[in-house]
Order: sequence, then structure tokens, then C-alpha cells
Amino acid sequence: MPLLTQINPPSLPIRTGIVGTGYAAQRRAEALQADKRSHLVAVSGHTPEKTQEFAKNYNISVVDAWTDLVQHPEVDLIVICTINLDHGMIVRAALNAGKHVLVEYPLSLDPKEAESLIALAQAKDKLLHVEHIEILGGMHEALRQFLPQIGNPFYARYVTLSPAHPAPQRWTYHPELFGFPLSAALSRIHRFTDLFGKVASVSCQSRFWYTDEYFTACLCTAQLCFASELIAEVTYGKGETFWHTQRNFEVHGDQGTLLFEGDRGMLIRGEEKTPIEVAGRRGLFAKDTSMVLDYLLEGKPLYVSPSASCYALKVADAARQSAEMGEAIILGG
Repeated sequence: MPLLTQINPPSLPIRTGIVGTGYAAQRRAEALQADKRSHLVAVSGHTPEKTQEFAKNYNISVVDAWTDLVQHPEVDLIVICTINLDHGMIVRAALNAGKHVLVEYPLSLDPKEAESLIALAQAKDKLLHVEHIEILGGMHEALRQFLPQIGNPFYARYVTLSPAHPAPQRWTYHPELFGFPLSAALSRIHRFTDLFGKVASVSCQSRFWYTDEYFTACLCTAQLCFASELIAEVTYGKGETFWHTQRNFEVHGDQGTLLFEGDRGMLIRGEEKTPIEVAGRRGLFAKDTSMVLDYLLEGKPLYVSPSASCYALKVADAARQSAEMGEAIILGG
């Protein structure tokens, strides 16, 4: 990611506010408090009791409304770890308030809004970083390292299935708050676009099982045809209808196959099967947080750009359109 034009590094420590109190917010708070270059100031959450508990755990202040937190005079950086539906709205308010922004993917559920937010960050000369820790992880690093050894890749498949019995009645199982599953779980698309580039067309099917306003399970499967002629399939499912966890990624090339099952990897070429060491996923939020501080204070390049995240979002939204219309969506450019 190119360094922002004429960016003035914040003074030390970088004062930070967090929107959200869930798992990602906790990992961010731990990382920020462990780094002497940052000072965690305040939190704003959806549930008063959880917000008070979060603030007590990290010895920080509570700001009742995120609209007040983004205007906080003693905050330089806003970290957004709340429901997907609100991401775009909070990012816009924070940028307009003159804050740097770190947001968990997706930047927005609407690609057009995401594009406008990127333009706003550039106009305000503020950092807008969309977290994509999946490409910092061991499996993605191994994919990049070993991909040249399988020749010309022509087919890839990525499956993640997560059983939940019972399915929780929380925002990640609410269609409006969570968003279309491949947009909400954007890393499933972004792995492909990061490795293989532009997508020519998308075809998708989806199914949901509902109880009142929440779904108890969802299943999305999409076929991506890349400009390189590679064909990829991505499947994402979670909830009560599933009984076996899967996290499999495979890439087939004309000289070999890469196969990853959970944290185990394998390079297969004929009878030759070479195990691939895959680093664990622990500490990725801390690594991402540290890289944001490196960028703000030292100008070190980040590992992903907002435009790359936005492109993955466009592909995911094309999958949504395909599922709703029952036909393939052609992507231009």
C-alpha cells in the first residue's frame, strides 16, 4: 500500500478508541496495550453490561455512543470491530472527524460505499486499513511459497464448514446485520483474488434455514472464473445443518497439486508427496495491529490495500447478485 500523501505521523503514543467488545475487539485491546507506541483510551459497545466489563478488563473509559467516540478529542485512531452492517457508517464518521481508521473486513456491505470511503480517506489524508489477517497466516504464506512448484494452476477449491448446535441468536446469524455470507466472510473470496487476480464471471447458489429473524444455518457455494482461465470454487457454510468441521484449500496445476486440510499441507506430484509446514494462526491480530502502528509512525508499507479488499467485496457482491437472480454475473475490468 502506498504511503499516504504528506501524512503527518501522530505523536507518541497513538491514542486509540475501539468500537465493539467481541473477540476481535479483545485481541485488538490486548495488542494495543502490549505495544508501548499506543495508548488505549476508550471503548464504545452495543450492550452496556458487556461494554462496562470490557472497559474494566482493560482499565479504559466507556463512551456510550460510537458517534461520540469518533469525535473524542484524545483519540487519533478508531478501531472498528462491530457488526458488519455498521462498518461503513462508522468509518465515514471517523474519517470525517479526522481520525485514522482500522476496520475489520468487510469495509462495507456495499461495494459502492466502500469505494466512496476509500476516496474519502485519500481526500482527508488519513489511514484507512481493512484487516485481512488471512493473508498473514501460515496457510496463505505456504500457498504463495509453493504455488510456483505446481506449474500453471487451472482449478482451486476452498471449503469452510462450521457446525453450531444450537446456532446462536446473535448478529453473525442475522441476515441484515451479518450480510450476504461471502461478503461477511470476505476472506474466502480475498484469498482467491490475492493469489489469482481478476475475476471474469461469478455464479453462485445459496440456501438459508430460518427461525424467526435469525437463520440457524447458511450455505453458499460460488464458482469464480478468472481472467487467467483458472476456475475456482468457494463454499462457506455454518450452523445447525452441519455436523463436520472442514477447512480445506486445494490448488491443481499442470505440474502438481497443493492440498491443505486444517493446519496440514501437502505438495503432490505423481507419487511424490511432500509435507508442507503450516504456521499457526495465533497472534495475527497483534501482527496486524503492529503493522498499522509501523505504518503510521514509520511509513512502513502495509500488507494489503483498501482497493484490494474492495475488489474482493465486488466479487462477493456479484455472488450475491448471482444467487438472487439465478444467473452468472459478468465482471468488467
